[in-house]
Amino acid sequence: MLILLAKTILALMIFTAVYLFLVFAIPYIPVNSTQELNSEDVTVYIKTNGVHTDIVVPIKTKYKDWSQTIQFSQIKSQDATMQYIGLGWGDKGFYLNTPQWSDLKLSTAFVAAFGLGSSAMHATFYKEINENERCVKIKISAAEYQNLISYIENTFKYDTNGNPIWINATTYGQNDSFYEAKGAYTLFYTCNTWANTALKAMHQKAAIWTATDRGIFQHYQEK
Repeated sequence: MLILLAKTILALMIFTAVYLFLVFAIPYIPVNSTQELNSEDVTVYIKTNGVHTDIVVPIKTKYKDWSQTIQFSQIKSQDATMQYIGLGWGDKGFYLNTPQWSDLKLSTAFVAAFGLGSSAMHATFYKEINENERCVKIKISAAEYQNLISYIENTFKYDTNGNPIWINATTYGQNDSFYEAKGAYTLFYTCNTWANTALKAMHQKAAIWTATDRGIFQHYQEK
């Protein structure tokens, strides 16, 4: 019994060491570091709260009106003057049951880490967006934006009428809403991995892989 316990502890230590190496080393490998000079038709943003990365897009452009599917009536404020929407993917249980870090339970973290739960899309509406150390502006072409639209749309689950399946959650702010999503959150496919893949879909600077927001934002820091 003691031998089995020792082997288990050793295996966990090795797994943790390998995972931490991947988390801190692999994101330094860039993709799309040399970018083509394309037209700049749409401005989008990457925005982090220090842990989680969202992709922020204008609500209405000639390419897409997000308010047709992610409706103002589905946020508490029902404020139709909003100009931008931040979209992020993550573990459903974590989103809905952990509005503050103090609310985090070991069971919620375990389910999220090992892909045992379902996922959700989180939408946050904004009247304006300002660049700062946690929010980076990216100008992209119409074709790149269409790629982003397709990527985001393919993450939602839809009802029989083709609408994103709204989750009636009350744990967040006045301008937030949640929707059922495809896939499962794991240690190797996190909310930041999803956002990093969105950047790849737009052919923008990104990490070859990352589990953290730092893995994304380090490629947008001034050298």
